Amino acid sequence: MRNASPGASVVTMTPATSLVFTTLLSHGPLTRAEVGRRTGLSPAAVTKAVRPLMELGYLVEGVAEEARPSVGRPAGLVRVDGGRALFIGIKVTGDEIIAVLADLCCRVRLSRHVRLTGREPEAVLPVLSTLVQELLTEADGFGVRVRGLGIAISGDVDRGDGVVRYSPFLDWRDVPLAEIVGIATGLPVTVDNDVRALTVAEHWFGAGVGLSDFALVTVGAGIGCGLVVHGRVVSGAHGVAGEIGHLALDPLGPLCHCGNRGCVEAIAADPAILRAVRAATGKQVTDAAGALALAHGGDARARAVYARAGEAIGKAIGFLVNIFGPGRVVISGEGLAAYDLFAEGIRDAFAASAFGTASQCDLVTRPLPFEEWARGAAATAIQSFMGSDTYVEWQ
Repeated sequence: MRNASPGASVVTMTPATSLVFTTLLSHGPLTRAEVGRRTGLSPAAVTKAVRPLMELGYLVEGVAEEARPSVGRPAGLVRVDGGRALFIGIKVTGDEIIAVLADLCCRVRLSRHVRLTGREPEAVLPVLSTLVQELLTEADGFGVRVRGLGIAISGDVDRGDGVVRYSPFLDWRDVPLAEIVGIATGLPVTVDNDVRALTVAEHWFGAGVGLSDFALVTVGAGIGCGLVVHGRVVSGAHGVAGEIGHLALDPLGPLCHCGNRGCVEAIAADPAILRAVRAATGKQVTDAAGALALAHGGDARARAVYARAGEAIGKAIGFLVNIFGPGRVVISGEGLAAYDLFAEGIRDAFAASAFGTASQCDLVTRPLPFEEWARGAAATAIQSFMGSDTYVEWQ
């Protein structure tokens, strides 16, 4: 727990307070009675949870302007005051850093893109710190403090310790990112896997709102998966829950960077598709866009590569649904540009591998630009700021 700033008013967040806050964030404005129905809390517990956040200005209550006149006193609506605090969210890719400045409702106020000239920490971290300082300067114009910084990175990320254990696209190992960036910027820093961060944002604001159990599968440079179980984004005991990209489907298949053969990622991720298209066609396409153009141009060999990739993704989703049983699977990522080539393979393989009524799981696609991934990082910072067993402060 951090030490309070001198002269600050603070409140310790309880699980009930965090639950009420996130409920209002996703579903508000709501009356207190509606908050109680959605959270299962008693009226007294709702009042106890709401009061300190209202005193600090993070929640406000009032009658909706469109409310019709009625007999008796109209019920007040409680909502999050998005302008009460700001947060920075950063998504790091192998080629660039995408950053957003978001408010307490995770609405993006500003966004920035900066190209990277190298992937090693010594090249990325100075650029990241400079970008954060620029956004802090921009935040001064809003007259509100930045309360936290979230960073989203692919790979095995230990959110609790703020350490990037292994990021294959950056080739980072055991980088204490939260500590390094926290010292450089003076901000509380949350570091999380990029797909889990995006899942937090989808759970609060996107295709997962109102669902207690759903999965987000991302297709692109890698194959990722975020899981929400009983209303919580989970990472598992070892931090790698949902790694469907490393389900080994074919023991004789292509070698994966993880060391196994025939992983979903070794068949269906963009780099794997690019290699397979080159091998199948003999044409030296240079990037994923070139491979996609070849397939869209009617090359049957390239189209067959995408069909196999779709089959691998669909089979993996089928396994996921059999084990986890989500109400919905959201498919996203930059790889959706090829979804018309994937779709039939995904659908057929999913139907064949999903057991019984699991095949009724709702599969939806949701294109999301990289700014949304950065917004997901900001959402993790908000989550940490408003998390139970921490405190929020006001000056």
